[in-house]
Amino acid sequence: MLDKKEKLKKLTQEQYEVTQNAATEYPFTGKYDDFYDKGIYVDVVSGEPLFSSQDKYNAGCGWPSFTKPIKKLVYHRDQSHNMERTEVKSPEADSHLGHVFTDGPTATGGLRYCINSAALKFIPYDELDKQGYGEYKKLFDN
Repeated sequence: MLDKKEKLKKLTQEQYEVTQNAATEYPFTGKYDDFYDKGIYVDVVSGEPLFSSQDKYNAGCGWPSFTKPIKKLVYHRDQSHNMERTEVKSPEADSHLGHVFTDGPTATGGLRYCINSAALKFIPYDELDKQGYGEYKKLFDN
C-alpha cells in the first residue's frame, strides 16, 4: 500500500493544488460536473468513499453537487476570499474537496455539497466489487 506521500506524487498538478492547497477548479470545466453515471465518488488521494451518484444533482453552479456524503466528512470554517463558507475535507487523507452550502434541495435536507472534480475519482457501479467497494452496492438498493 502506498503511503500518502507516494500517492500525492501520482496526482496531476490540478489534483494536487485542489486537494492539498484548497485551490478551486474553474466552473464547468471538471470532468464530473455534467456526469451522471451510476457509481460512487472516492477521494482521489486515499480512495475513501465520499459520495454516491444517487445523491448527485445538477445545481447549475459549475461543479459536481451532492445532497449528502456517504460517510461523515470533516468541516472547517472558511473565510477566504471575503466569503463565509464551510470547507469540506475527507476524513482520512485530509483532502480539500470543496464546500457545503445551505441552498440545496429542501426535499433532501437543503444541503449542497459543491465539490471539485479534481478531488474525486469515479468508481462505476459495475466495478464496485472488482475495485474493493462492493459493500457500497447497497446504496443502490431501492
